[in-house]
Amino acid sequence: MAISVLDLFKIGIGPSSSHTVGPMRAAHDFVHELAERAPLAAVRRVEVRLYGSLSATGIGHGTDRAVVLGLMGERPDRIDPDRAVAAVDAVRASGLLQLAGQVALPFDWDADLRLLPVSLPYHPNALRLAAHGADGLLHENTYYSVGGGFVVDERTARAGVPQGEEVELPLPFDTAAQLLAVCRREGLRISEVMLRNEGAWRSEADTRAALAQIWQAMQDCVQRGMVQQGVLPGGLAVRRRAAAMHRSLREREAGEGNLIARTLGALDWVNLFALAVNEENAAGGRVVTAPTNGAAGIIPAVLHYFTRFEPGASAGQAADFLLTAGAIGTLFKKNASISGAEVGCQGEVGSACAMAAAGLAEVMGATPEQVENAAEIGLEHNLGLTCDPVGGLVQVPCIERNAMASVKAINAAQLALRGDGAHAISLDQAIRTMRDTGRDMLDKYKETSRGGLAVSFIEC
Repeated sequence: MAISVLDLFKIGIGPSSSHTVGPMRAAHDFVHELAERAPLAAVRRVEVRLYGSLSATGIGHGTDRAVVLGLMGERPDRIDPDRAVAAVDAVRASGLLQLAGQVALPFDWDADLRLLPVSLPYHPNALRLAAHGADGLLHENTYYSVGGGFVVDERTARAGVPQGEEVELPLPFDTAAQLLAVCRREGLRISEVMLRNEGAWRSEADTRAALAQIWQAMQDCVQRGMVQQGVLPGGLAVRRRAAAMHRSLREREAGEGNLIARTLGALDWVNLFALAVNEENAAGGRVVTAPTNGAAGIIPAVLHYFTRFEPGASAGQAADFLLTAGAIGTLFKKNASISGAEVGCQGEVGSACAMAAAGLAEVMGATPEQVENAAEIGLEHNLGLTCDPVGGLVQVPCIERNAMASVKAINAAQLALRGDGAHAISLDQAIRTMRDTGRDMLDKYKETSRGGLAVSFIEC
């Protein structure tokens, strides 16, 4: 299984990579499959069935709206988030859905889109789509949104085909131990190994251009998040804080003259960067899965920290940061999970914290062994983290959780840089522990909003 850095970092919209981006991609793919089997004009009705976690928290995560947009031919990387709300509201109001933007179909939101509180075999995030013509079923398929915007269909899931393309990499690795061995054998840094492997898909120039686009999208998200105000949608009355925090920091920054104030101020900025991204995500704005939407603020916050506060930092180092973070992300994807519905928030925030710690260590001059240590520290102190969004919304505790993990990632890199890379627990062992912990975790703590803070909030 070969996973590209651009598989892990995808431009999409909020609030969830597994509940919004993945289902929209699945619905978009379904329409294209349908068009290959029958004229779209022959379709009389489409049905949507959401299962498991998509049923439990799908409304709060916008899964219903995402699927409808996908059926209308929209893609998460191209859709205008500001237009999406109006487009879905028009379907609700008119009872008509423009299939692939071409054919108007009657669509009863309650009858044609159903939430079924049962889980399908392969993954907790499942949806089944069906298209009917005048004489019966035209096409049906089941899809699994397996985290980070990755989607597999029923045939692929049953065949047990690994996620990711079957591409031959020049420097393959499946574990952190193998990655370190490659680095030692080839005399390369982790970012250089990943860049070599990206050559299996595209030229180095194209990879760097794509990563520059990803970094720009992250910066745009932070900038937009720092000026937007008001209350986030969903009914919890959570107010955006980033804009007011940004104003306060700018006013305070000029008067800070001592080292302690500057250090604490840097942490304030890290918190701001993370909050800005995840408030945008919660509002359904444009974000980058990193590696998921629920944890989308951590890598941008830490990379912003590096470019703003590290002496001598350059914009060109963003590619090395992302390549290294991507290398660590592939280990989570191959050996455990990045899906909160599968292993809890340790798979989202925990993996993002490890990826950010590794990326920061790399651009600060760490050895491969120190980078691996930074990632392990970042993950180790997120093990057991549950996914318990209040009201099924990616707001509480998700927004603040990104800020906390961003600071933790910076500290993990600092700790690793103060050592020589030797440590008792390896990253591979920590990833296996995360996988096993996720398997043991009760379903009510895995993105169903049936336990943890989600229940405590309601009881209070």
